[in-house]
Amino acid sequence: MSRIGKKPITIPAGVEIKQEGNTFTVKGPKGQLVRELSSEIKVNIDGNEITIERPNDLPNIRALHGTTRANLNNMIIGVSEGFTRGLELVGVGYRVQASGKGLTLSLGYSHPVEVKAVEGITFKVEGNTKISVEGIDKQLVGQVAANIRAKRPPEPYKGKGVKYADEVIRRKEGKKG
Repeated sequence: MSRIGKKPITIPAGVEIKQEGNTFTVKGPKGQLVRELSSEIKVNIDGNEITIERPNDLPNIRALHGTTRANLNNMIIGVSEGFTRGLELVGVGYRVQASGKGLTLSLGYSHPVEVKAVEGITFKVEGNTKISVEGIDKQLVGQVAANIRAKRPPEPYKGKGVKYADEVIRRKEGKKG
């Protein structure tokens, strides 16, 4: 049995869940999320608790069991608390500026790199080198942060580039003279 799939989800105060077939709508103080989940997994909503059950032990159904629970839990956390992903720019001359709702990054290229605003995502710039990507959809927050990091991933010799705030760069030894 999936350890994650069998854990019940408690619904916090101020969060509403509606189920129409296999489409779930979660409303909370931060916004609303709609997601279509697998029709093969049974979701029971009892008062302020959600349990997920699977009909059999086929491998693809077992995989969906924990995934369905995690997706529903992330939706509930997103509309009640939200998600944040931090990024840091490391390197001489690497900096970030807020431009409207988007970002302008100076990453050592001959031109500034523009990051357009994505609906449902807000950027916070702290100082010249720290970015905070915030939103209610965990998948979208992670994808936008990964797209920004991909503009100049950290290199292993000096550690220069865009890295996650909690990321540890494995460093390599340079040439020996």
